[in-house]
Amino acid sequence: MHTDINTPLTPEAIKSLKAGDRVSLTGTIYTARDAAHKRMHESYTSGGAPPFDYTGQAVFYAGPCPAPPGKPIGSVGPTTAGRMDAYAPNLIAAGLKIMIGKGARTPQVVEAIKRHGGLYLVAIGGTAALMAKCVQSATVIAYDDLGTEAIRELEVVNMPLVVAVDMAGGSIFE
Repeated sequence: MHTDINTPLTPEAIKSLKAGDRVSLTGTIYTARDAAHKRMHESYTSGGAPPFDYTGQAVFYAGPCPAPPGKPIGSVGPTTAGRMDAYAPNLIAAGLKIMIGKGARTPQVVEAIKRHGGLYLVAIGGTAALMAKCVQSATVIAYDDLGTEAIRELEVVNMPLVVAVDMAGGSIFE
């Protein structure tokens, strides 16, 4: 099945998607990799303010390349999601609904997705140039000192993804 989805996703939209479904994602998403996740986790556990409102939002595990002239972003491909697994359950509990990366997730992350009603979407590795064509704008919103790992707010149109883990825990990796 192929579905067009828009962020932030509604609970109904999340429930309707099953592992293996192909989606085209349009809307606002946020980039964050290892270093940013560590900071977000530390902020969450110490009661600090998040760098953006996690409620219903999507995080793309990516560190984009610098933008070429006239483009909003350089290549922006998925990174291995497992590197964020130590931090993901707390961020999911705080309201994060969608994670985009590549590779399988730990049982703890799958359980948090089931408990809080989220999704894990995968992008095909090696498609960074294609993903960049989906980005309409990119703005650093937090942790500028992290360079390519700073958190960016992206506006994307028709980003091609696959549901890897659905809210019932169904997984394409099993």
